[in-house]
Amino acid sequence: MRLRLPLLCAALIGLAACSGGNNDAAPASTPAPATTAPAAATPTSPAPASTAPAASAPAAAATTAAAAPAPVPADDASDTRPAPKPFVDEGKWVEGKHYFRIDPVQPTSSPGKIEVTEVFSYGCPACFQYHGVVDDMAKSLPRGTVMTYTPAAFRPDENWPLLQRAYLTALAFGVDKQSHDAMFDAVFKSGELGIIDLQTNKPKAQSAWPTIDDVAKFYAKFGVKPDEFVATANSFTINTKMKRSDELIRAYEVDSTPTIVVNGKYRLTPNSAGGYAQSVELVQWLISKEAAGK
Repeated sequence: MRLRLPLLCAALIGLAACSGGNNDAAPASTPAPATTAPAAATPTSPAPASTAPAASAPAAAATTAAAAPAPVPADDASDTRPAPKPFVDEGKWVEGKHYFRIDPVQPTSSPGKIEVTEVFSYGCPACFQYHGVVDDMAKSLPRGTVMTYTPAAFRPDENWPLLQRAYLTALAFGVDKQSHDAMFDAVFKSGELGIIDLQTNKPKAQSAWPTIDDVAKFYAKFGVKPDEFVATANSFTINTKMKRSDELIRAYEVDSTPTIVVNGKYRLTPNSAGGYAQSVELVQWLISKEAAGK
């Protein structure tokens, strides 16, 4: 039964990935967690095949992307961050082992910038472990780069579509950054937006799962009126953005979270990179590679 699945993740949490299919090859060793995860959390078992987004839309997007050259970071006098490090290939990072090429290249939402994207879910315990690392990664990105987030929904049996809707609505209201860490806490620390009863350490009945109204009450802490949040969350615009996120994740060939995508061209996971610190180093190296036009 599906409601038994969340208990499985406690045993698999060291894998540092919530899976939606077969994982990319990864080293045998696993990264140490950045934060302490709850004793029980959401499962890492594969998502049902029926939840995968349709392939037709990403194929069209991919065709457009394939013809577009990789963007070159534009000069921006207001961007005072250090420039990307000079690109040096000493053979440390191996394509197909540590990182994977996305073919065809996918378009980014930041023209003229090198875009680093985390594919994540607030309901993913591995993302909860990793999000502090991602926060630091975002702060350390060099000039000409931008950090974005793509929320996954491939675990409807764990309420991920609701959490995807929550992020995209928060983004629409401009409260995504200040609420990001708090949303993870609401799922895994307070449990108010999670599917695990933290008092009993057991799954909640599906009838007791958080709803969009519960999410709206949470975002009221960040100045968004609950009725406006709900109306926007249920709008055609957010539904369209959810569909686009699903299509993009499929085009990236992402099958587990967290996954990092660099400029729509490369993807990696903490496991494939060899650990949390290595994933940050690899992202910086791929940025240098893109900046050098290699």
